[in-house]
Amino acid sequence: MINVSNLSFGYAGSEELVLNDITFSVNKGEVALVIGESGSGKTTLLKMLNKSMIPAGRYSGDITFDGMDIRNLDNRVSAEKIGFVGQNPDNQIVTDKVWHELAFELENLGVSNSDIRRRVAEMAEYFGITDWYGKKTDELSGGQKQLLNLASVMVMRPEILLLDEPTAQLDPLARKKFIDTVLELNRDFGITVICVEHNLSQIYGMADKVLALE
Repeated sequence: MINVSNLSFGYAGSEELVLNDITFSVNKGEVALVIGESGSGKTTLLKMLNKSMIPAGRYSGDITFDGMDIRNLDNRVSAEKIGFVGQNPDNQIVTDKVWHELAFELENLGVSNSDIRRRVAEMAEYFGITDWYGKKTDELSGGQKQLLNLASVMVMRPEILLLDEPTAQLDPLARKKFIDTVLELNRDFGITVICVEHNLSQIYGMADKVLALE
């Protein structure tokens, strides 16, 4: 699903390499965990795997998604097939109501209203958040917002989930709920997961691969 070969990257305006000669692969349906100290390049690596998030800078090596160079992916394919959830639950929410947040990306892609309603209803039922439909997004707790972010990504039916410390700002109960949901998505839909995470207790034993960055 993801193949990275001899990847090196340095941000524009800096001589320092943030990533230096990284090689790894993640197969379809695997859960891969990325660990390492702060500043080791974990978030940068995750951004390199999503065409719309690749930062400006010096880039060498190859990254392929399902056999295609990540930089040559069609923008729509990238948006649909590669989902991303970041650290801050507030940063990804762009609308004022839960139902609109779930529908927002599908609307942007021009999906028909009937298909939007069906897909949103299916995913809301799966996540158990149907009774949130009419709520304002700013009324939700941090854990609820992060689950909404994940559900909004899953409505797109991605093949891979990129998670950048998604539980960093959650309390222990919300953290467990989020990780359990991610693992259920992996089991139920065969979705590939690449997760940067510091809180390892719930996910380390479930990972198929661990990538440690120095």
